[in-house]
Amino acid sequence: MIAIVDYGMGNVASVSTAFKRLGYETAITDDKQMLHNATHIVLPGVGSFHAAMAEIGGRDLKKTLQKLSETKPFLGICLGMQLLFTEGFEGGFSHGLDILPGSVERMETDYILPHIGWNALAIRGETNPFKRFENEHVYFVHTFAANTEDKFIAATADYGVSVPAIVKKDNIYGIQFHPEKSGEVGIQILKTFLQEEL
Repeated sequence: MIAIVDYGMGNVASVSTAFKRLGYETAITDDKQMLHNATHIVLPGVGSFHAAMAEIGGRDLKKTLQKLSETKPFLGICLGMQLLFTEGFEGGFSHGLDILPGSVERMETDYILPHIGWNALAIRGETNPFKRFENEHVYFVHTFAANTEDKFIAATADYGVSVPAIVKKDNIYGIQFHPEKSGEVGIQILKTFLQEEL
């Protein structure tokens, strides 16, 4: 069972529907026992970093999510990816989950913000499990982006600056775009995550 973390901010229903299309059972929950019993953890999110961490803190989920990331396949989507990092500045400074090292900062680009719409993926590394998605277009909606070490960046998109689009460290994955809004390509990206971690 795939647990989709419900902390009051996110497109949990559409994310759940995307996994169900692939034939997987899902549960939308903030129950710690259900999270511990899950095979995979998915952290979605829409909104500001500061507000999201306040919700996670209010539900006493921070340490639970940190612990689960040590052993379970863990996927952050959009804001959920950003929350994986050490700190963020959207809505004011906040400490993140600190599962991945780095910060989430407003993009410095000459292009109009927020970055909304379809953009092509540039996949890094020949052995990258996402290699077959090179130049495929996916759907972004964000103003802030991760700033992290190159070794954790599996794919980028260009928006006047290089935007980390997929990050990966061991069993931990982050996707800046919305796979559930990216058509069949997005569904196949979710399937790749699941197949890598089954």
